Amino acid sequence: MNILVTGGLGYIGSHTVVDLLQHGHEVFIADDCSNASEDVLDHIFKITGIKPGFQRIDLKNKSAVDDLFNIQRKFDGVIHFAAHKYVDESVEQPLKYYENNLLSLLHILENVQRHHIPYFVFSSSCSVYGNIQELPVTEMTALEEAQSPYARTKQIGENIIEDFTKSGSTHCISLRYFNPVGAHESNDLGESPMVVSNNLIPRITATAIGKHAVFQIYGTDYPTRDGTCIRDYIHVMDISNAHTKSLDFLAEKTPIDKHTIINLGSGNGISVREMVDAFTKTTGAHLNVAETTRRPGDVIAVYADNSKAKALLNWSPTRNIEDIMRTAWNWEVKNSKA
Repeated sequence: MNILVTGGLGYIGSHTVVDLLQHGHEVFIADDCSNASEDVLDHIFKITGIKPGFQRIDLKNKSAVDDLFNIQRKFDGVIHFAAHKYVDESVEQPLKYYENNLLSLLHILENVQRHHIPYFVFSSSCSVYGNIQELPVTEMTALEEAQSPYARTKQIGENIIEDFTKSGSTHCISLRYFNPVGAHESNDLGESPMVVSNNLIPRITATAIGKHAVFQIYGTDYPTRDGTCIRDYIHVMDISNAHTKSLDFLAEKTPIDKHTIINLGSGNGISVREMVDAFTKTTGAHLNVAETTRRPGDVIAVYADNSKAKALLNWSPTRNIEDIMRTAWNWEVKNSKA
């Protein structure tokens, strides 16, 4: 299939492009490069031997999005990653997140409808669940109050897609990621944000390499086994493969439901403190750690029941926490030497 990948130069997007290409699909990337570099195209080529088509575009610009779909040959499917994604930034700049994350989705869906594109996969998030009371989380778990504007844009995005599918023929999947981490095994692709990332693993590796003086643990008084937040961490290539399998599922099974929601997680909850310990044990690197107060927008604990992904997509994670730490650290070391 010929697949449009919005935000395809970003972290999860670029790894998914690699997986799509390695499974025989054609890919065209649309990205505004606000948090990624065009150099990622060279990294994709180095791994796959294929340089996908690319257009630099701001998806908030409706006429530009219309032109993209009118000029490029017909897409068989769209995977929509393009969104601002930092919880703390969304708390500080909520309007930026509402404008970007919702307008871009609307403009893409308008063209999906206009051009009768049959398959659409949405990059959602476990943050839609909020502070849930029962773990692990299933797709039937009721959504609680969003803890950040970022999370709310994902809730609204899923609602938009649900309404969209009721009046058209497009089949959609919303993939609720838990915490994608790690890097490609080749060490030619990893997380390379254009802004300083406060996500856990990039912050750990950046501190260990000397870019930051100390790694901050935000909150040690949560009602968890060691007082720190608990999350479900999953290797980015496992997440990426689920997108390819989602397209295959839509094309081969033609599900009765027009909008299918699927959790993507390892099924295990790991605390921030446990992640720090796993990093130092796996890599042998020294990490300066300090404890501070809670960060606005963080939920206490969340991890997935991934049985639906296993049943529908024939998908399961294949990499463990050691693989995550090893590939993330190797990527950090390589880029710091570059």
